Amino acid sequence: MIEETGVKSIKCVVFDAYGTLFDVHSVTKAVDQTFPGRGSEVSSAWRTRQLEYTWLRSLMGRYEDFWRVTEEALIASCNAMRLPLDVAARNEVMEAYLHLNPFPDVKQALRALSGTPLAILSNGSRKMLESVVKNAGLDGAFSHVISVDDVKTYKPSPSAYQLAVKKTGVPAASIWFVSSNFFDVAGAKAFGFRSYWINRSGASADELGVTPNATLKSLSDLVDFIRSPRSLQTSGRG
Repeated sequence: MIEETGVKSIKCVVFDAYGTLFDVHSVTKAVDQTFPGRGSEVSSAWRTRQLEYTWLRSLMGRYEDFWRVTEEALIASCNAMRLPLDVAARNEVMEAYLHLNPFPDVKQALRALSGTPLAILSNGSRKMLESVVKNAGLDGAFSHVISVDDVKTYKPSPSAYQLAVKKTGVPAASIWFVSSNFFDVAGAKAFGFRSYWINRSGASADELGVTPNATLKSLSDLVDFIRSPRSLQTSGRG
């Protein structure tokens, strides 16, 4: 499998956005301004409920775009924690989602891979993705920024991953998919992508009957992995 490594063999690298390129918990500061000392707690509960709502809405066939889902998850999390959230505060906290910080390794990694077609496939709505990419200074880094809004269902639905094939024109087997969310990596691998888990926190893998092609600690490691002709041998995960 060594021949499959190297930049020349990759037709397209597709990234997840939230939690992979952009730190969803960079909203903590904005939340802290509304609920002093509770920012981290709220951010964690908010993210958990946000993901749960995408899965539940997909299963129920009751799609709403990611902005609405994110807002509903914020409201529900604050209600559960008995934290009063008026409209002005809610709007201010939601605005922070359009200004998420990219992880420190993102810009350098994208520059290093700029000779390869790069794309985003995300649950985010078009407005959210356009805003967060622009505000992070990443305009022009991606040949495609793809929202699941086009198919009205969320990852890990196969129809969401099919969007990347359709939009990029690259066969599934030639796409390298990169995410920090294990459910997303598993869904991509099951669909037919080569999948790479960016496990920054050292979390244990979920038991979903799917193993990523490699587990890496950062996007910098991804760049090294792609560049090294012996990366699959040394990682033992190819």
